[in-house]
Amino acid sequence: MMLKNLLKLILYSTILLFLECHSIAKKFEIKSGDLVFLDLDCGEFCDAVEKVTFGVNGAKFSHIGLVSVEKNGEKMVLEAVSKGVIATPLDTFLSRSKDANGKPKVVVGRLKEQYNFLITNALNEAKKLLGKPYDDVFDLQNDAYYCSELVYEAFKRANDGTPLFEPQPMTFKDPDTKENFEIWVKYYKNLGKPIPEGQLGLNPGGISRSSKIDIVHCFGRPTGWQGDLLD
Repeated sequence: MMLKNLLKLILYSTILLFLECHSIAKKFEIKSGDLVFLDLDCGEFCDAVEKVTFGVNGAKFSHIGLVSVEKNGEKMVLEAVSKGVIATPLDTFLSRSKDANGKPKVVVGRLKEQYNFLITNALNEAKKLLGKPYDDVFDLQNDAYYCSELVYEAFKRANDGTPLFEPQPMTFKDPDTKENFEIWVKYYKNLGKPIPEGQLGLNPGGISRSSKIDIVHCFGRPTGWQGDLLD
């Protein structure tokens, strides 16, 4: 009887250990160099961006950041926002936009293994740009940066001037009416600048579909995402 109980105890302990190990193995850990794609609810501007750009699995992304895990373990996101290039705690980044279940509308992309050698230098280059102004005209040639441009520039510099993510012609036209979105007409009129239709640029949706990365995790469900989420 004692032997039988001992065997049951051993079996029970083995099962618990297996479940614990399996749970640990399944837990997602974000890494330095990961790209975080955000479906940000920011009104007409985000709606206009999302209507003309297409993310992985149909997701509607309007923002992107680059993850840096610091030596003290703190997880930061290097990003370009209206006040310029900044470093934001990951938890703050994740709290900006939630799905119907209260989960962050954020998806994580990770560079494929053959590009991992670029990560350290890309992070260093991105950090050199902290404090730079926001690029409100979306011009790749000036010394200001919008969210996708920051990621583009960091990896380009890390790759000896060769872009990792290729710019594509930008459009500010509503695909339904073929006319410029009114929000962009007003925006560029206020800046006193012409709308840069057709000029080269980047957007979060396009980068999310890059062949250079794998989508490895979904914190929640972004608008438009088709199919199951990644654990």
